[in-house]
Amino acid sequence: MSRSTFALKFKETVGTSPMEYLTRWRMLLAGDRLVNASDPISVIALSLGYESESAFSTAFKRVMGCSPRQYSRGRSSVSTPRSEVEIVRDQLESVAG
Repeated sequence: MSRSTFALKFKETVGTSPMEYLTRWRMLLAGDRLVNASDPISVIALSLGYESESAFSTAFKRVMGCSPRQYSRGRSSVSTPRSEVEIVRDQLESVAG
């Protein structure tokens, strides 16, 4: 399957482009780690493929609506809903399958 065919099928199935989906998935993972782990933001950023904490923070704020620090403080007693993560995972499986 060509990349363009894959991208079209993906968008038709999931409702967003593969890159937007990947970025959202990475931010959900980051949000979960910000709330449930004690890793510094720089470690989380590097583990998710960002070359700098600054680039990660910019992407996180664009997708999640607040900075990573605000997210970890504001959500310290509430983790990312599993249902949202499961929905994203199911969408990816439907495209891959």
